[in-house]
Amino acid sequence: MLFQACQFAGMPTEAAVAIVAEVKRASFASDPGRSRGRLFPEPETASRNAFRRDCDRIIHSTAFRRLKHKTQVFISSEGDHFRTRLTHTLEVAQIARALARRMGLDEDLTETLALAHDLGHPPFGHAGEDALNECMKDFGGFDHNAQSLRVVTSLEHRYASFDGLNLTWESLEGIAKHNGPLTGRDGTPAGRYAGREIPHAIAEYVKVQDLELWSFASAEAQAAAIADDIAYDAHDLDDAVRAGLVKVDELSALPIAGDIHARMKARFPAAEDARLINEITRRLIATMINDVIGESARRIGALNPRAVDGIRNAGEAVIAFSPAMAEADRAIKRFLTPRMYKHERVLKTMGDAQEVLRALFSHYMTRIEELPPEWTRDLFDGDRLARARRIADFIAGMTDNFARDQYRQIFDSRTDMR
Repeated sequence: MLFQACQFAGMPTEAAVAIVAEVKRASFASDPGRSRGRLFPEPETASRNAFRRDCDRIIHSTAFRRLKHKTQVFISSEGDHFRTRLTHTLEVAQIARALARRMGLDEDLTETLALAHDLGHPPFGHAGEDALNECMKDFGGFDHNAQSLRVVTSLEHRYASFDGLNLTWESLEGIAKHNGPLTGRDGTPAGRYAGREIPHAIAEYVKVQDLELWSFASAEAQAAAIADDIAYDAHDLDDAVRAGLVKVDELSALPIAGDIHARMKARFPAAEDARLINEITRRLIATMINDVIGESARRIGALNPRAVDGIRNAGEAVIAFSPAMAEADRAIKRFLTPRMYKHERVLKTMGDAQEVLRALFSHYMTRIEELPPEWTRDLFDGDRLARARRIADFIAGMTDNFARDQYRQIFDSRTDMR
């Protein structure tokens, strides 16, 4: 427990962080040799541990490849240089691995969860998710985190012995509890699901394999989740500037990012905006990573966990921003909301995209026979709930381009979404 010992000895956080970087594995890290296993037992392999195999299965999955053509914020017609759901995912994985390495966590499990966290996203980003959730309001709703679990446990059809990817319990836990516990110990929905039902895909799966929805996930899962926040903040700022929606100098009003902006302007006064925003965002990422390391050192030092279950039973996230950085994170999101996420140009495009998904859903609900044959197998005519969920699965798996193509074929209408 070198990490905690440094803290208890009164060593400055920066020094403790430097020492922790040399630790191979923390005592509270997940251990592939002690995994709770897979739903369908498989023989071990000599060349890869359990978590590395999980990661490789994500990379080779169909759903992962589709992320290349799914919107992050800007759809493909806006330009080739904006982030897609795939490039965002790869950036999250890089940040997550950096966190894992610095804290002595299992890098393979951390990378697995970073790469898997958006597998369930439908086309057209969060606007597409909102539209599909609206379509599914009478059938349990739609949640992309739950859909990610459904993808890896059911919808991937690559193996002869089972549906899904047959990932380890630890990977499934991290996907399901991406944003923390879903219930209390008594099973009552909690956190973001308080006052409503747990997403159907998760509720159904835990009947087969208990993922302990009442507890926090591993430190690796928490590292992947906070890496998602870091990537969103830094890279959405970058895309907003490159899209011309935000001027670099507007960043001066932001906490943390504003300080970095001032230093970079002083150091590189003649730099064009494209270079300047890169200098700012890469330093913002490094600053946020270091903050997470320091705050996590404080929390773990106070908790003194002896094993991974000490993290799960902590009662709060242990991989987290400091209060100051958490406020900076919220400030960046508040800054981007009117300037980017709700900018007229973005809203117009996303409104068109939502209409595409709503129209497709409505069409397939009345003409289910137009789905590919493998998607209608075992469906009964009168079971509207099963029909709606099958259609939601089909649409969620679409890329942006495929959704638009299907819309044009069905309705003979052109949607440029520009």
